[in-house]
Amino acid sequence: MVSAMVREERLKAASGLRHIGLLLTSWRGRSGQRYVVGVHSLSDEASVLGATEAIMLAVRRMPGGDARILEAVAIGASECEARNAEWLARARDLGATEIHIHRLADDAGEREAIVRDLMRGGRRPRQRSEV
Repeated sequence: MVSAMVREERLKAASGLRHIGLLLTSWRGRSGQRYVVGVHSLSDEASVLGATEAIMLAVRRMPGGDARILEAVAIGASECEARNAEWLARARDLGATEIHIHRLADDAGEREAIVRDLMRGGRRPRQRSEV
């Protein structure tokens, strides 16, 4: 069954990992596929700036706890901190309150497909080519 609604689905099994500082959640794409992500605060710049071969989601957490993806980007194997810093600044400008990082995609094609699956309303994802 294919769902047209992108939504966050909290991981019940991951709640026990909070005490060691590992925050996980998942997103269900329009295809129905689930993607597990690490949750990072905007101040956790080391995790964001050093990320490679991943999908980064700029997420806005609402006061009631609901979350919405504002933008997503697939980053390649040789992305640099400067490019990630630019994206982080853009995420802040968009009103993101968290950065979610999915690191389980096998290659650039899969990362780009995941970005498309998670973008609401078929919005065209921001893409950065593999350098």
